[in-house]
Amino acid sequence: MSIRIGVEEEFHILEVESGLLVPRADPVLRRLPRRTFTTELHQTTVESNSEVHTSLHDLYADLARTRRRLDAAASSLGLAVVAAGTAPLAPGVSAHPTAGARYRHMIEEYGKVADEQLICSSQVHVDVPDRDMAVRVMCAVSPWLPVLLAMSASSPFWQGSDTGYASWRTLLWQRWPTAGPAGCFASAAEYDAVVRDLVRAGIISDAGMIYYDVRPSAHLPTLELRICDACPRAETLVLIAGLFRALVTEARGRLRAGGARTCDGRHEWLRGAAWRAARSGLEGTLVDPETHQEAPAPQVVRKLLTRLRPALEAHGDWQTVSALTEAALADGSAARRMRRTAQEEDLLACVDMLIAETRGERTGRRSASVGRKNVPSSGAGMAGPSVGPGAPEVISR
Repeated sequence: MSIRIGVEEEFHILEVESGLLVPRADPVLRRLPRRTFTTELHQTTVESNSEVHTSLHDLYADLARTRRRLDAAASSLGLAVVAAGTAPLAPGVSAHPTAGARYRHMIEEYGKVADEQLICSSQVHVDVPDRDMAVRVMCAVSPWLPVLLAMSASSPFWQGSDTGYASWRTLLWQRWPTAGPAGCFASAAEYDAVVRDLVRAGIISDAGMIYYDVRPSAHLPTLELRICDACPRAETLVLIAGLFRALVTEARGRLRAGGARTCDGRHEWLRGAAWRAARSGLEGTLVDPETHQEAPAPQVVRKLLTRLRPALEAHGDWQTVSALTEAALADGSAARRMRRTAQEEDLLACVDMLIAETRGERTGRRSASVGRKNVPSSGAGMAGPSVGPGAPEVISR
């Protein structure tokens, strides 16, 4: 079995000395190949696109290589890049939209919702045989997506203050009119008709503005996961990609066998489950998709892992994904690490930690740096896999 996967990552651009978010995407992108790197709505963000892979090892190597290249380009300008849902230090940042009619329309039409789109996410694409199957699978996998959000949670801070959430990006993101749980559709034609209606009504300008937690790609034969924060550690994204591919595989098999869709069109609890995941991350409770009751996050995560074991084994991913899952549960979410660093030192130390983790390092405290100007700029520490307790040898195989 060789179902292909690909990843899109979004990165904040920061000024190294201050740790502040800065609108410098264009100068960074001029040093990079546009086939792999591109712009986003605001000049504070750069997006990367992976190659397509069947192996989680190859995906990890691709992500590490891409991050090294982006880090080198940013460092040459006195900048750094961070993969996190929000940048901890962004007080007083005004909108700096990227040039172009589409982005200009978004700023004019959506006002402060677009102005404050200073957030970064990770997206995972999984191959599907056709759009009808993609649309049906979309509904079937939806109940488990908040678990993946909890794993990715990396945005506890917004404009210099603690929000009380593990993923404040989720709350900012859900202000868009088409964000949140996807609807249940019988076919691609039914889904496409809804998209056309939304465009005709002036709610969105094109199909690319469908911001559901999961959606069929508008231009690729894939199902696209969109619920997750950007992940400081590349191995967290590899874990999520492996789990999402297994979810899609399991759902396809169940639907082919005549199984029912599992979200039953009841989106109020799906939205509530996503809120709970955004609030708690891996450190509190999640909504169990099978019982619709609260349960400790590790319990719900391990239930998902057990459910997906046959699909993970079919892809050869079981050892890697199970090891990375246990490492994630032991170490906690990025939001937890960020809060701990900020409490022990300050938010600038938290920024240092995020810069280091985005590079693949496991240290980033200011006290470990010889002054701000000497923060490493060459991606040192990413030469080989460094993926947390118990997992390096699994990923590097």
